[in-house]
Amino acid sequence: MAEPLKILQIVPSIALVYGGPSQMVRGLSAALARQGATVTVLTTDANGDQGQPPLEVPLGQPVATEGYQVVYFRRFPFERYKFSLPLLAWLYRHGGDYDLAHIHALFSPVSSGAAAVARTRGLPYILRPLGTLDPADLAKKRRLKQLYTAALEGANLRGAAALHFTSQEEARVSKRFGSSSQELILPLGVTPLAGKSAGQSVRQRYGIAAETPILLFMSRLDPKKGLDLLLPVLEELAQTLPFHFMLSGGNPQDSGYVEGVRRRIEGSILGERTTITGFVTGNQKAEILAAADLFVLPSYYENFGIAVAEAMAAGKPVVISNRVHIWEDIQGSGSGWVTDCDRNTLAQALKEALTQPQERRRRGEQGRQFSRENYSWDRIAQETVAAYRQLLNR
Repeated sequence: MAEPLKILQIVPSIALVYGGPSQMVRGLSAALARQGATVTVLTTDANGDQGQPPLEVPLGQPVATEGYQVVYFRRFPFERYKFSLPLLAWLYRHGGDYDLAHIHALFSPVSSGAAAVARTRGLPYILRPLGTLDPADLAKKRRLKQLYTAALEGANLRGAAALHFTSQEEARVSKRFGSSSQELILPLGVTPLAGKSAGQSVRQRYGIAAETPILLFMSRLDPKKGLDLLLPVLEELAQTLPFHFMLSGGNPQDSGYVEGVRRRIEGSILGERTTITGFVTGNQKAEILAAADLFVLPSYYENFGIAVAEAMAAGKPVVISNRVHIWEDIQGSGSGWVTDCDRNTLAQALKEALTQPQERRRRGEQGRQFSRENYSWDRIAQETVAAYRQLLNR
């Protein structure tokens, strides 16, 4: 019988305010522990990037969490660009005690430094880019990223045992900067949320009539999410169709953008038929998903789309763009509607979905079944352990 693996998961933060990347590391670590691996997460105490207080956690010592342990370190001196010299020092001292490091994020000082330390110490590591190698993402701060790649990230990519992509589409479009590292295609998992199945409390709380369809956007509020497409389309549809729009999400790195979205909605025809909840988690998030009739995410690029997978797990049909890299899963399973990144096709899909309740229910159930079969954390953890062992044996 093979010895249990000792795995490091390294991520700039696992605070839930950062959304999908944090959820992923938590879910994967717990599932790997259930597979018998010894898992330690190295991260910082970051809990927002615009003056928010850090997480109230012990620093530099293991904290037991769902079968794995987390070691938090002080984020210093940067806020948005997270860095922790104590984290890197810990990795230098203790990295040799582990079989492999799984590092999440590129172009982040913590992740980049961790990969460099792992190379120095001969610790095999996997890099998960989180969509940062998508040409659309690389175009942001292009010159700075070119310099960063030349100085550090290019060597990190070339030295990786593997690059972890969450979809075939992400792997296809990603720039490798000369890396010939093996690619792993492993999707993200979803933990079905437990909430009031009928979602009636949400309708009562916000005064939404039982017969009015609830259209939900639940994701980080960021320009890449396509709100500049969605809001004008909803303003147009609001003139002829009944629906209530729920906007759930925040952005710990750009409160100005969040405020601009709020002002845009409140100053338009959508104002009276929109509920803006801010960032939600736990039971509140589960209840909102349960109440929704339709989920929408017209992103310009999305390496996976964990919010989409969560909606599918909750039995909700989805309307997404073909830049959300699991769009082929949606299309192939009949779990929703896939559009181009333009207003005309988005409007057509939303109009069809909002006016066909039976079709919404049918596609929602197909999404639930697909999620159960393909986005189970335990199944993904089994595949991940097998991939770890293959890399180490190689």
